[in-house]
Amino acid sequence: MNAGRTARERARAELTREIAEIARRQLGTEGAGGLNLRAIARELGMVSSAIYRYFPSRDDLLTALIIDAYNAVGEAVERADAACEQDDHAGRWRAVCHAVRDWALAHPHEYALIYGSPVPGYHAPADTVGPAVRDTVVYGRILTDAHAAGALNHPDGFPPAPPTFATDADQIRQLMPGLPDDVVARAVVAWTGLFGFLSFELFGQFANVVEDRATLFDHEVRTLGRLIGFDLESA
Repeated sequence: MNAGRTARERARAELTREIAEIARRQLGTEGAGGLNLRAIARELGMVSSAIYRYFPSRDDLLTALIIDAYNAVGEAVERADAACEQDDHAGRWRAVCHAVRDWALAHPHEYALIYGSPVPGYHAPADTVGPAVRDTVVYGRILTDAHAAGALNHPDGFPPAPPTFATDADQIRQLMPGLPDDVVARAVVAWTGLFGFLSFELFGQFANVVEDRATLFDHEVRTLGRLIGFDLESA
């Protein structure tokens, strides 16, 4: 009995994986809004009603893909950070930024799914939140460690955070405890700047404008790192 259940569980897991793989290919051809459970069932040779035993709706499949994508980029960032000397805060910053870019370039359709335009009619459930902040948790830990070690400078000429940001800073500080409002504000500007660059790169805004994007990205990472307060002059 136990062996039979195990076999069924393995078969279900394998078919679930196949459904997700076909759905990822659909992302590349149809976009997230074009996910079609019936078309996936036809490709698998299943009757259309059978696929709903695995994913009751398009939104359930979309949620699974979103969680997988967030976990994938989160794992990439965690591995990059773990490979660094933990007291090399600037090096950790650069490593996680490059890990995000490497993952995005290798998985452009999944990147578009989680960082592109919202899918019309789809509302992400609460269980996407944990996977969604895995990379940000690492980022926040690097900044918290650097601040505690006295390794963050205050860049010249950068204005202080606006007073209206204080409430938002309290919320964001849950992911980067101990940082003053000004550092939190610069951290948000830097993190969003990173993803702004990647979105330009992946969505074609750099076409016929920037050719050596890898070198420019490294410059971007150094510039944003200095904005946060890292010493990257010799990095």
